[in-house]
Amino acid sequence: MKTDIILAGVGGQGILTIAAAIGFATLYEHKFSKQSEVHGMSQRGGAVLSHLRISDKPIASDLIPLGKADLILSVEPMEALRYLPFLTKNGWVVTNSVPFENISDYPSIGKIREEYDKLPNAVWIDAEQIAKECQSPKASNIVMLGAASEYLCFSFDSLKVGVEQVFKRKGTEVVEANILALEAGRKFSSKI
Repeated sequence: MKTDIILAGVGGQGILTIAAAIGFATLYEHKFSKQSEVHGMSQRGGAVLSHLRISDKPIASDLIPLGKADLILSVEPMEALRYLPFLTKNGWVVTNSVPFENISDYPSIGKIREEYDKLPNAVWIDAEQIAKECQSPKASNIVMLGAASEYLCFSFDSLKVGVEQVFKRKGTEVVEANILALEAGRKFSSKI
């Protein structure tokens, strides 16, 4: 079993934290993984992209070929659209609905939503609102990870372990807040 994931967003939105949590979950289940990252002008809101490949068998390359990604997980809606050529025809796109308008000609959210409505498998989630409802407004990236968890090749419990590993140095309260955010994202997507 394998899962090829494109992680997309802009600098400061927590893409690398998502990748780390997935990486720890992968290790916990004794799977193989390879990751490639591209950091744009991340301190200025530039694009951040990560290819993440997970498998039961050794992986030769860390780059996902066009048309082979099983999942695009994006914390910014327009960023996911940029990487649609990587998606398999039955792949899933899970995106935050809240835009990060970092360019002057950013399209209207209505136009972006029209593009998502054309996709056969998409989850459109207001992760920022859900994170606020969880009393953890900085955890919208972890809400997104929870929303995408059904499309990953390992258990939700392993993903919890991954989140715990990422945040354990910040203390029990931070770990618990992020687990709550993860569960809230999972609950949202399980309704779809």
